[in-house]
Amino acid sequence: MIGLLGQLFFTFFFIGLFNFGGGGAMLSLIQGQVVTAHSWITQEMFTDIVAISQTTPGPIGINCATYVGYEVMNSAGFGPWAGVLGSVLASFAVVLPSFLVFYLIIRTFYKVHETLTYKDTMLALRPAVAGLIGAACLLLMFRTEWAGLRPQLSLIRESFPDWTSWVIFAAALALGLSKKAGPIAIILGAGVVGLLIY
Repeated sequence: MIGLLGQLFFTFFFIGLFNFGGGGAMLSLIQGQVVTAHSWITQEMFTDIVAISQTTPGPIGINCATYVGYEVMNSAGFGPWAGVLGSVLASFAVVLPSFLVFYLIIRTFYKVHETLTYKDTMLALRPAVAGLIGAACLLLMFRTEWAGLRPQLSLIRESFPDWTSWVIFAAALALGLSKKAGPIAIILGAGVVGLLIY
């Protein structure tokens, strides 16, 4: 149990340390570690965890870490109390690098925030953040299997099981692009519609 808790801590510490751009950008890192690298959960379960994380209060990356921590420890046969411990540990590990980095930044920020190097770096990070969020979207929509060097893409049926889910997705996208509703209202609305239909 201690070994698995240690793996969980260092995995989510790594995710928190190398994440830029918030929770949406963090999803591809989490998926890469917990689904691909460690095989702790399936892609379908990860999709469900992301959906739950988006509809519950709080940052999606931390919510995801909480659910994954619980699932990993509980499904390993250690029981629900170990699952709670896994949740707390994974959540703590994913935010710890931010606290450490923030502490260092706050000590040096006022010395560098007006320099051209700092401004250029922040400007250069914007496309990378957009790319990470886009990658997270694709990972939740498509399963990738490699045939040599060629990827074989297939739609994850659990994410879009029928035409109704595509209608909900299209409506949420249209509302978001038109700016007629905020992200919270769209997430809550889609969650309620999904709950009523499914």
